[in-house]
Amino acid sequence: MEQRQLDNLKEWFGAYVAGFYGDDGFVNANIELKEKHSKAVCAETAWLADRLGLSDNQKRIAQAIALLHDVGRFEQFRRHRTYNDARSCNHSQLAVEVICKEKVLEGFDRQEREYIETAVKYHGEKELPDGLEGETLLYCQLIRDADKIDIYRVVLEYYEQYQNDPQSFRLEIELPDEPWYSDEVVQKVLNGERVDYRILKTWNDCKLIQLSWVYDVNFAPTLERIRQRGFLEKVIDFLPANGDIERVRRKVLEYVDSRISQG
Repeated sequence: MEQRQLDNLKEWFGAYVAGFYGDDGFVNANIELKEKHSKAVCAETAWLADRLGLSDNQKRIAQAIALLHDVGRFEQFRRHRTYNDARSCNHSQLAVEVICKEKVLEGFDRQEREYIETAVKYHGEKELPDGLEGETLLYCQLIRDADKIDIYRVVLEYYEQYQNDPQSFRLEIELPDEPWYSDEVVQKVLNGERVDYRILKTWNDCKLIQLSWVYDVNFAPTLERIRQRGFLEKVIDFLPANGDIERVRRKVLEYVDSRISQG
């Protein structure tokens, strides 16, 4: 992939997203959230690709994937006014449909196009399918890691804004803001398990599942980035201060530190 192709893709992205803004403040706030996120994931991808020693061409492909990974979110929100896939549509599949419909990869090398479409298609799945290998697997793992890094930033801003002024909060809240959490979710985090989103009942459950994301991180530098920014501790600070959460804190941080030390 040539640099001009990546630059043209970024120009297309900006023009495409601009078409989703309008007079609805709720919609605009949520569109802006995903626009900023997509650009931030590009930056995180470039950093991570550099740490992993990828070639300049691989870095450009990885950034193209990052830019497009959530391109289905904008149409998803316009249609359904939610980012909840279970209540609307699969945003990853919708992203691939947008990429094909808009012909944004026309003129790209066939193999590079396959890398991009495959990574976008699977970035939001609970687990990657068996059979991926080589650079295809690399790009799929890379976008999932870079996505997580920035989602931590996003949700922490989200929690702080809501805590400071819940009445004027203009983003979507998918679950009730109750003071309790599910024992089942706590136990799965303590067991080092990935948590199925379908069992979540409260906003605190969402915060707990975000701590469990560390079990699905592919590269040690990703965990270094998350740890250095204090994201995990900040999420924990938004949870109740009790014995359960303290056990979760110790489990998650010990796991992360062990992975980092192993390199």
